[in-house]
Amino acid sequence: MQYYHSFINGKWEEGEGFFEVINPSNGEVIAAVTKVKLYQMKDAINSAHAAFKIWSKKLAIERSRLLFKAAEKVRERAAEMGKLLAKEQGKAVKDAEREILGAADCLEYYACLGVNILGEVPPPNASNLRSIAIRQPIGVVFAVAAWNYPVSLISWKVAPALAAGCTVIVKPSRETPLSTIEFVRACNEAGLPSGVLNVVNGENALISNEIFSNPLVKLVALTGSTETGKEFIKASAYTVKRLMLELGGHSPFIVFADADLDRALKDGVKRAFRNTGQICNSVNRIFVEKSVYDQFVKNFVEGTKKLRIGDPFEEPAPDCGPMVNQAGVKRMEEFIQDALSHGARIECGGKRPEGLKFNQGCYFEPTVVTNVTPTMKIMMDEPFGPIVAIDSFSSAEEAVIKANNTRYGLVAYVY
Repeated sequence: MQYYHSFINGKWEEGEGFFEVINPSNGEVIAAVTKVKLYQMKDAINSAHAAFKIWSKKLAIERSRLLFKAAEKVRERAAEMGKLLAKEQGKAVKDAEREILGAADCLEYYACLGVNILGEVPPPNASNLRSIAIRQPIGVVFAVAAWNYPVSLISWKVAPALAAGCTVIVKPSRETPLSTIEFVRACNEAGLPSGVLNVVNGENALISNEIFSNPLVKLVALTGSTETGKEFIKASAYTVKRLMLELGGHSPFIVFADADLDRALKDGVKRAFRNTGQICNSVNRIFVEKSVYDQFVKNFVEGTKKLRIGDPFEEPAPDCGPMVNQAGVKRMEEFIQDALSHGARIECGGKRPEGLKFNQGCYFEPTVVTNVTPTMKIMMDEPFGPIVAIDSFSSAEEAVIKANNTRYGLVAYVY
């Protein structure tokens, strides 16, 4: 079995103990990742702080050149990293490779943007004063990767931080750490100075306690659940860290009778079930004007039934792969049970798929639910999986009220 380690101050550091990474398609162990020790966590912060003094002094064009080189390294290994991502996360291998290439694009985007960071000269409030605002790198950044798009989402944090002159400590998700680790490896192969970009793996409590109690860490960036975001807000208070949070979503998809219904159907099925519904801006609530509701539901169910479920390496590529773990499958079953107990109707799906090839994996059928009420779990909470509920409305005002009947936000789609 292959072991992966933390990367601290330019060196791979073996930790104490390990956790296994499971292929959600078949339940097999892919690799093991060693867990960082407390002193190694402290070393990661100290080395990132020391490297910041050097990295932040480099000319923006120097940092830009290294980011372009990092993008080249990521592109060179896109096929290899894509296969690794498909194995650990479950998305189709072609989609996984596109994610890696998108991360390379992100590095290049901020390589360009970083040389154009501008200040401001605000109008003075006295004739003998002149105010000049300059933008400076903040320091050490702690970036937490999400498991659904682990390379894409971490690139959105790493690239702008490095371009601005900050140093970064990356914490991969325990479900999908391997592709994140390899992304950090590729970036460092471009010649980043030691300590500029680090990766740590291990126990959340040990890592978080040190991060949030250490004043050398200036900013924490998270893409994750709303509950985790709340905990980060509380923990950041002690050292008054800056936070950049992208949290849960429960996006409404609103279709009026005068819309291009064919396009709405096509987009709705795609947005509901892409990456098996494991996207923060995925569609789980669809609201359709009453006059076209029945026809829309009929066509949407037909489109959903055509989706293929399968292993991410199948050819042609499946429309839906496995969920990331069995906990996700169990969560889908809980949403379905709640909906049925309150009178909902399952139009298609609603269970684990049958067949030998699905027995060991974390699969759940693409599911359409109707006859829903506003207080059902599916209408209130984010399932983060392949379930979509379809409801109707009579007026724009009613559609807005129903769309806003949740504590989540993030994205809304209107046709």
